[in-house]
Amino acid sequence: MSRIALLAPTFSRFSGIDRVVEDQARQLVARGDTLDIFSFEADMKPPSGANLRIIGMPKSLFWQRVYRLLLPLDYIKNSRIAIQLRNFDIVYSHQYPMNWLAFQAKKRFKVKYIYYDYGITPPEAFSTFAERIYMRIFNSLSILTAAKADEAISISRYLHYELKKDTGLISEVVYPRIDTGRFRPGIDSSAIKQKYGIANEPLVLYVGRISPHKGVHLLIQAFLEVQRQIPGIKLLIAGKHTFTDYSRRLISMSNSSIIFAGYVPDEDVPAYYAACSVYATATLWEGFDLPLAEAQACGKPVVAFNLGPHPEVVLEGKTGYLSPTGDVHAMAAAIRSLLTDDAARERMGKDAAEFVKEKFG
Repeated sequence: MSRIALLAPTFSRFSGIDRVVEDQARQLVARGDTLDIFSFEADMKPPSGANLRIIGMPKSLFWQRVYRLLLPLDYIKNSRIAIQLRNFDIVYSHQYPMNWLAFQAKKRFKVKYIYYDYGITPPEAFSTFAERIYMRIFNSLSILTAAKADEAISISRYLHYELKKDTGLISEVVYPRIDTGRFRPGIDSSAIKQKYGIANEPLVLYVGRISPHKGVHLLIQAFLEVQRQIPGIKLLIAGKHTFTDYSRRLISMSNSSIIFAGYVPDEDVPAYYAACSVYATATLWEGFDLPLAEAQACGKPVVAFNLGPHPEVVLEGKTGYLSPTGDVHAMAAAIRSLLTDDAARERMGKDAAEFVKEKFG
């Protein structure tokens, strides 16, 4: 039995990273380890048997981003948290700036530091100059502090190779687990369809953050192209808005067939997958892509760009289609082909559920 600390910037339902943290916490508690989760803020309760320590940060979203970048300059907080970590056997860091705190515990008190690698969104995936500059700095600090780790875990083979290239670390690949008891075919979606006025018309779904690198604008473009040939379809976009100007841009592109659901409670997410005909994402970067796997677990064929880890998460032509990155027309053609071929859609959905259960369940 070990005393273990998990460090995560947030512990929140809307973050895929935090759901991996929650699952890791459950596994460690079940193993008999003593576990504390350290986070700036949280809206989830820790698993039974784990402790949650909130270390605080500014309330404003802008200042939160600044503070995360500049945490190494907060000497008082760094010192206080390092002292709290000195009695732990292992510290796992789930993303910068927690890497810095883990490194301080290693440097000052010889605590073992394990870096949990989710990858780092490339600056080119963001739309404004300020965002790209911020991400370049963030990425540099992430790589610098990750390289100090004793060991590393990557959530995909793609990230394993990227981490080795950036830091020299040889990571273990541990895919996120998909709860195939929660995410499964046959879930009742009637309440979701009633909520959004969806009858029998085809529904395309996206679940995730509303952020420039998620390519929601490209998904909307692809949907509008499909809609010209299949007029009755709808697009449901479920996720938290984190970039105000970007969200305004998306709304200005949209018509009445595009529904913005906003943040969806975690317990409702499986029913959203169940409601759709096809799950689609035009994300421009991912370290794994949990919603892509969860949708397949619910028996839905998927469409995404052929990038990063997606060939590990989707069986091309069997559980979904992977279009050339950034090719809106190819994505539209893939969505259209699934919506107009009931037999293929049903077959691929069945294969998708079996694939995820076998590989990630």
